[in-house]
Amino acid sequence: MKQTVRLVFLLCGLLIVTSSWAELMDLGGKPERLADYTGKGKWTVVMFWAADCRVCNAEMGHYIQFGQDHQDKVSMLGISLDGQAGLDAARAFIKRHAVPFPNLVGEPVTVATLYQTLTHHTWVGTPSFLVYNPKGELIGAQEGAIPPALIVKFINDNTPPASPPK
Repeated sequence: MKQTVRLVFLLCGLLIVTSSWAELMDLGGKPERLADYTGKGKWTVVMFWAADCRVCNAEMGHYIQFGQDHQDKVSMLGISLDGQAGLDAARAFIKRHAVPFPNLVGEPVTVATLYQTLTHHTWVGTPSFLVYNPKGELIGAQEGAIPPALIVKFINDNTPPASPPK
């Protein structure tokens, strides 16, 4: 079942659209923004996951290895759809897989709306990925699992050639 939730209020002739999709937090409950993790001179690969996602559980080791193998030019960030109700499950997932990169958590509708807002694609589910260039510009999105080798190819294909020394 496909659902899109958007809250719109009309107040004194002023249209206000809520931005609840921006409400992510770290696993300790501190509010965080996706923008705080991008544009820091490295590529950023964002993996959307859920603790009960069969594919996420099966593939997480590959993405951890990818992040470690390419840590000189890539930062990984996880975003869990487990929300407040599934916070313990999200923490257990991270512990079980020994996930070394930062992870944020949001409510399922919040995270789906974030993905749709950023990509203009319909949210399909987990895992899904966003790829930001070193300047912090979103240049790639993938719904569903993707082999890390294809992420490497995408980054290499979208990395401008180095300028020759002067």
